[in-house]
This record gives sequence, structure tokens and C-alpha cells, in this order.
Amino acid sequence: MAEKQKLLIVDDHDTLRELLKMTLEFSDFELFEATDANEALSMVAEIEPDVIILDIMMPGEMDGVDVCRRLKANPKTAHIKIILLSAKGQAEDIRVGGEAGADAYFVKPFSPMSLLESIKVERYRDS
Repeated sequence: MAEKQKLLIVDDHDTLRELLKMTLEFSDFELFEATDANEALSMVAEIEPDVIILDIMMPGEMDGVDVCRRLKANPKTAHIKIILLSAKGQAEDIRVGGEAGADAYFVKPFSPMSLLESIKVERYRDS
């Protein structure tokens, strides 16, 4: 049996993390979670996820765009598929996310099923 791919959910809101976990519960991912940028970076080093669902607006010195930019700039983590989540849906916000290296960008509120489909697409892109 193939090893499950690892998916890291990074959001400071418990409710959204729970919703995402429920949406992905029956997927073939092993799920992990983090509540802020520093915890996310530590988890990435520890578990080496295949996909990250990353909220942009988080407490602390770094936001999700900073985390995305840092991971995509590092050859060891550049392959990780990153899906950004944000309450900001202006063209400029989406452009900044794309320039940071995000593979997809979802504006809250979003359809959990659409997110799940995007995860499936990103997972097999470039493989």
C-alpha cells in the first residue's frame, strides 16, 4: 500500500482548521496542523509535507505570504504545493500570493469541496 502524502493545515482559527480537517478526513492524506508561521516552519522541517494549506493573515512577525516565499526560495522545500487562504480577494492580493510562489489562492469564504478538488489537481501537477 502506498504511503499517504502529508498535508499541513496552517491557520490560527480553530474553527477553520476543524472544517478543513473534516473536509479532508476521508482523503488519502495524513493531516497535520499548525497555528502560526513559526510553528508551520518547524512542522515543515519535521514532517516534510507534500501540500500546505496556508492562511495568509496570522499573528506574529510573519504572515502566510512570508512563509510561502521562504519555502519556495529554499531548494529543499520549493517542491511543496502551497495553497493560500485569505479573506482578501483583490487582484493585488492574489498577485502578491502568486509572486510568492503559491500554487493556488482561495478567498474566504470558500467551498470546501472546491478546495479539495484544487488539492487533488495540485498534488498531481508536475508529477
